[in-house]
Order: sequence, then structure tokens, then C-alpha cells
Amino acid sequence: MKFSHFFIDRPIFAAVISIIITLLGIVGYYSLPVTQYPDVVPPQVVVSTTYSGASPETIMNTVAAPIEQEINGVERMLYMTSQCNSDGSLMTTVTFELGTDIDMAQVLVQNRVSIAEPRLPDEVRNYGVTVKKRSPDLLMVISLYSPDNSRDSLYLSNYAITQMKDRIARVYGVGEATIFGSREYSMRIWLDPDRLAHVDMTPSQVGRRADRAEQAGGRRKAQPDAGLESRCSL
Repeated sequence: MKFSHFFIDRPIFAAVISIIITLLGIVGYYSLPVTQYPDVVPPQVVVSTTYSGASPETIMNTVAAPIEQEINGVERMLYMTSQCNSDGSLMTTVTFELGTDIDMAQVLVQNRVSIAEPRLPDEVRNYGVTVKKRSPDLLMVISLYSPDNSRDSLYLSNYAITQMKDRIARVYGVGEATIFGSREYSMRIWLDPDRLAHVDMTPSQVGRRADRAEQAGGRRKAQPDAGLESRCSL
């Protein structure tokens, strides 16, 4: 008699064995020392910033180069890569050896970035340079879509940024929540060139004036003395 026929002829006995194995697996799942397993993926520290209006080549020469020169040679570093995007963003990923204390690696990279900050453009320093630890593993990928096509990709991206990202990042065990291909609502303002010439101002001066007018509550107060006419389009 074949071994498999023993369980086929006795289905109740086979069901009991299956239930016992399942219960043992559930109990073992909560008692396994998962946190004692060694890391198999090198830890990473990500340095990110934004240089608005600059081309990728400009970002590479004026922002990425000084940061890379200072970070290069940090303790237990394996390699680093930089990605400059057309939207003015820069992401430099520093990969360390297995077993490296990621918290200490973040501190070391932060110290190197602080040395490079005086050599960065004023716009980058005003925006700030962020240093975060990150795991290259993806735990979960969530895709948003509108079943009846009543919402476009811009609406869904803005909803994920404003309603989902912060809540997911606060979940216990989540290191970072990233939105791929994120898009946000923006405002385009046309300035009257004749009025600008009359008050002897440039568009960049208008932008800096608007930044200085920003209040702590996130609202901007009107500047009636600027004498600028603008038309807004969403």
C-alpha cells in the first residue's frame, strides 16, 4: 500500500493532522526570533534637496558635486549614487557595509553634509538639505485608481500626498513612505511687464518678496504697495 493511500482512506485523520500543523505554525510565527536574523541588504542613507529652476547639469555641478566630495570616504561606506531630476530635485544615496549601525551612519553623513552646506547656492540652503536613513527593501506598493474614471491622476496624487502619506508614515515599523511620480496642484501667475518696469523690479525679486511675506500660519499677506497686476490660473 502506498503511503498516500493511508491518508486518502482516512480523511478525518488527515484533517486532524493538517489542523495540528496549522496551529503549530501560528504559534511558531509569534515566537520565532525574527529580529535576530542578520541583515542581508546593505543599509543606506539618502541626502535630498531641491534647487528650483535649475537644470540637472547645474544641480550636478553646484549641489551634487560639493556634497559628494565631502561625503566621499565616510566610515564604512561602499559607494554612493546621485540622481538629478529636471524638477530641480537631487537625491544622493550612500550605501554602507553590512552590519553598519545605520543611526551612526546617518550622523556621520549629516556631519559631512553640514561641512558642504556653505558651498551650496542660497536657494538650496534656504530650502534645506535632508538626511534620512532608508532600507532599499519595499514592504508594500499601493496603487490608487478611480474605478469610474471620475478622478484624474493629478487628483489621486494630491489625495495621496495630503491624506495618506503622513498617516502611513506614522504606522509602527514603517521607515519611509514614498510617492512615485507625485504631482501637486500649483498656481501660475503672470506679471505685468510694464508694471514691473515702472516699479523697477524683476520676477525673482517678486518671488523673494512673496517668500518674506509668508507668515507662520502658512498664509501670505497682501502687498498693496507692490503695485503688481497678476492673473492666476489653476
